[in-house]
Amino acid sequence: MKKTLILNQLDAKIKKLNSKSITELPSTGWIKATRMALGMSQEQLGKKLKITRQSVQELEKREKEGTITLKTLKEVAKAMDIQLVYGFIPNQGSLEALIEKKASELATRIVMRTSNSMKLEDQQNSDKRLQKAIKERTRMLVNEMPKILWD
Repeated sequence: MKKTLILNQLDAKIKKLNSKSITELPSTGWIKATRMALGMSQEQLGKKLKITRQSVQELEKREKEGTITLKTLKEVAKAMDIQLVYGFIPNQGSLEALIEKKASELATRIVMRTSNSMKLEDQQNSDKRLQKAIKERTRMLVNEMPKILWD
């Protein structure tokens, strides 16, 4: 019950962020793109951060390369009077969908392993029966959310 509540709360937050426009980075990086959109020079941003123009240039380069720290991004955002938004957005759109996908993959492996054993014993199941077994096992795994989902 507690897991479900936490999952639902986090999914609600993710849905607010879940936009392609947020996850697609500007080619210059967020710092430079935002600074330029505001009409702010590197020197002006440097004054706000109490660093040199060259240091701002280095920050922009590090962000573009992906080597900048979260702490530095927060400082830059504060200096530009904007808010840094940070989060993880599942490729499936929600954590619930991600869990469903992983549960289905695991259920398929489990059911097919059993099916192969039965095939060797000449007790093969129909495709319809296998699909039903996979769906049932998936539902069970989603409800239990065992740690094995992430192996």
